[in-house]
Amino acid sequence: MKLHKTVVLVGMMGAGKTAIGKHVAQLLGVPFRDSDEAIVAAAQMSIPEIFARDGEAFFRAREAEVIARLMRKSPGILSVGGGAFLRAETRARIHEQGVSVWLRADLDLLWQRVRAKPTRPLLQTDDPQGTLARLLAERTPDYAQADLVADADPAYSIAKMAQAVLAELATRPDVLEGFQA
Repeated sequence: MKLHKTVVLVGMMGAGKTAIGKHVAQLLGVPFRDSDEAIVAAAQMSIPEIFARDGEAFFRAREAEVIARLMRKSPGILSVGGGAFLRAETRARIHEQGVSVWLRADLDLLWQRVRAKPTRPLLQTDDPQGTLARLLAERTPDYAQADLVADADPAYSIAKMAQAVLAELATRPDVLEGFQA
């Protein structure tokens, strides 16, 4: 298999962007990159610390810069934060330079995956499940602009979900060639 463009995994927190992205990258023999990890490394502080110190707007601006830098690298798999794809300029850059895949998951699955994780700054509210539902509703129109969609299923393993992503990518010969389902 040969990857011609960077694949950017987008979607809500808990959709599996990092876990699935690492598996897809391994199957394709290409680098895996994570915009959140790059931001943490550059800032030398955690994302919750950046949000607390500088606010979400500052974080989103740095995130856009990091994604632009990572998109200029050789083709690979890039996992981006749940809010990254909300910026029109970031969506346009990804569409022009790579391909976006929305890992679409329903609220129940997302809540099962994130409810016990204290590292989600946007869920530090009195009603985290309600906040997650609101964020999902607000973000869905932006995520729906992704080039491709892979639907998450609670019964899918990471490997099965990675195969679903590869099957979607195989519909785009300009992105991936040589995939046999």
